[in-house]
Amino acid sequence: MAGEPSPDWTAAEVIEHLKSLADARNVAGMGRYGINVDNALGISNTVLRPIARAISRNHARAGALWRSGIREARMLALFTEEPKKVTADQARAMAAQFNSWEIVDHSADLFRSAGLIDELIPEFAADEREFVRRAAFAMIVSGTIHLKKRPDSEVLEWLPLIEAHATDSRNFVRKAVNWALRQIGKRSLACHAPALALAGKLAASPNKTERWIGADATRELRAEKTLQRLAAKAARVKS
Repeated sequence: MAGEPSPDWTAAEVIEHLKSLADARNVAGMGRYGINVDNALGISNTVLRPIARAISRNHARAGALWRSGIREARMLALFTEEPKKVTADQARAMAAQFNSWEIVDHSADLFRSAGLIDELIPEFAADEREFVRRAAFAMIVSGTIHLKKRPDSEVLEWLPLIEAHATDSRNFVRKAVNWALRQIGKRSLACHAPALALAGKLAASPNKTERWIGADATRELRAEKTLQRLAAKAARVKS
């Protein structure tokens, strides 16, 4: 296939281009980072991002790329989807196919951009599937970081979900729960104290997973660098 990637390309043309860039040497490296490589071509996200910009957003094509099941095509689907056209039912269908933390975390950003997180976070957190539950906490992270106009009081409403699922010892869940707690605590001074209090409570738990989540979050939230950043952010807000 000749030419550079363009918005006119079909999903089939995009996939053909991706296959021409396949690098088997990179697949093993991706696997070492816990990425599911069962259907991977070994193309890094630094290569995929410019392709995504070149082909632009297209809802129908994104759906076709997702359905291919190819790791790189799915990443491009997430990068080029039109958030306003993504529905909760589409998100649920995608979640049923989650098999890698990488896909989960980028999907969380898409679902946040689509305005779906308030509906999906409690639903996905209650789901027993490991990657679906991870998606709930990845959405909390995405919302905490990117929804800057959301009141801190609403962000703090996610803390009970963190506490409720802090005993889930599965690797991709416990790391996401910990990640969400740390991000809430680093959002603002108003969020810091409640998040640190929960971290301390978990750190004192007899449950091994809760202790790990709490101790790790406590360490970061008490770090001088974190406190300085929060103080500087508060000063900027006041000025």
